[in-house]
Amino acid sequence: MGQQLESGTLVYDPEVGRVGEYRAATGPYALLRPLGGGREWEADPARIRPATPTERLSAGVRAANGRTVVNDPDRPPSPVLGCLACLELASLRADARIRHDASAATDANVLLRRHLSAEHE
Repeated sequence: MGQQLESGTLVYDPEVGRVGEYRAATGPYALLRPLGGGREWEADPARIRPATPTERLSAGVRAANGRTVVNDPDRPPSPVLGCLACLELASLRADARIRHDASAATDANVLLRRHLSAEHE
């Protein structure tokens, strides 16, 4: 990668095909942690790169799926007015619908439901 990363930066490791949170440099390796917690792994810092928005969204959904209970999966959640996180997730959903990407729209709904449950209930 060649650049200095800050702890918490989301990066993609092509060797394992996963997004991880950069934790620190340890010897010749970058120490990465899965989103949502789990076992850290060492990656080649020359091969990792910043995660794309799609990769970040997918990794966030995978992490949320283990912790989220969806009450009504047939009804899209509504964002809370004035909440920037809600509006960002609703925007991701709208963009996915415009692209006819039902999977990404569902991912955004899952993340919005989780956010609503954690922050607005």
